Amino acid sequence: MTIQQTELLQLPSDLKRELLPKHVAVIMDGNGRWAKRQGLPRIMGHKRGVDALKDLLRCCRDWGIGALTAYAFSTENWKRPQEEVDFLMTLFQRVLRQELREMIEENVQIQFVGNLTALPRSLQEEIFRSMEETKNNRGIRFSVATNYGGRQEILQACRAIAQKVQQGQLQPDEINEEVFERHLYTTGIADPDLLIRTSGEMRLSNFLLWQMAYGEIYITNTLWPDFDRAEFHRALCAYQQRERRFGKV
Repeated sequence: MTIQQTELLQLPSDLKRELLPKHVAVIMDGNGRWAKRQGLPRIMGHKRGVDALKDLLRCCRDWGIGALTAYAFSTENWKRPQEEVDFLMTLFQRVLRQELREMIEENVQIQFVGNLTALPRSLQEEIFRSMEETKNNRGIRFSVATNYGGRQEILQACRAIAQKVQQGQLQPDEINEEVFERHLYTTGIADPDLLIRTSGEMRLSNFLLWQMAYGEIYITNTLWPDFDRAEFHRALCAYQQRERRFGKV
């Protein structure tokens, strides 16, 4: 940990606790580009990215932010080279196995959102074990979007609701936002107040399309493996300077 990071163990004095986002989401972009710049294989960027995510999770806990959602693997990421996909699946499984005990001790509640049935069976087992063993934790809620796509999430919610209507369990005029949200992968998770995307890309990339209706978006050119507490501090400073009106004047 750098001297600057050590100084940021506690909430910086220029941030107002009452104006902190309750839920932060991150699109962790730039692992491959970071590795290329270092003359390393892409997989090394993913490994370094895991370290950045672990520190951000602890930073949110230290600074009093109650929820963090990370876009770990999208439905489109299956199109990447098979070697990279296989490595990511193995990495997810290994990190879960190695970090679970520490997350339990740190009172982290782990959740996974997405179509988990398409993942390797061994990874599914680690995922369900981690969710089961942390379900009663009441510290920070850590949601990992894995094999997640916003459009696919909305489609599956529509199908589930349509089936209930067809079976007479639900009337069409009973369908509202609350009913719809109960059929999303993220049911029970509050919408993000702030979405951070690294590497300078200015798009949502099929992430939390419904949930980000009124969320603030912060873009940084920093590549994900270099995103540290100082960068997070800058993002929160920018967030606290904004006025969130939710459609009001």
